[in-house]
Amino acid sequence: MGLRFKVIVSQVDETVLPGTAPTEAVAELAYRKAMAVAARLDEGIVIGADTVVVYRGQILGKPSDTGDAIVTLRSLSGTDHLVITGFSVIDCATGRLSKASETTRVFFRRLSEAQIEAYVRSGEPMDKAGSYGIQGLGAVLVDRIEGCYFNVVGLPLSSLAEVLRQYGVEVLQ
Repeated sequence: MGLRFKVIVSQVDETVLPGTAPTEAVAELAYRKAMAVAARLDEGIVIGADTVVVYRGQILGKPSDTGDAIVTLRSLSGTDHLVITGFSVIDCATGRLSKASETTRVFFRRLSEAQIEAYVRSGEPMDKAGSYGIQGLGAVLVDRIEGCYFNVVGLPLSSLAEVLRQYGVEVLQ
């Protein structure tokens, strides 16, 4: 987006209560992350975000091992799932806070066992929620999406730009 920024790791506990709806979970985690960083600063705009992959109402985390990645990808093959990102924006000088979220539906192609195993061997799914990354080799797993592509990557840039505009941060000037 052409903005100068600094990454500050929040180091917050990312545990949410069992049974928490995915949209509530990402909103809470994004808020915690933003607040933890904003508490350490006197000025600036802080953005906290969290993204989850949801399949049949269940949040899919990062795979614990290659077997877990294979099982996840088999489940997603030929079906659709949701990617939900929550984000919070805080103006450290004023304490002003905004919260928003974006949901994108992702449709996977029917994948062969050989395709799943080859993708897992690439190593790409091992640090990704839902065991895939749409911005990399995982793009070939996806048939289509309904919603924001950048949300699936991890941050809905268009929605974020609209919120930042309310804080006087213009992306397109």
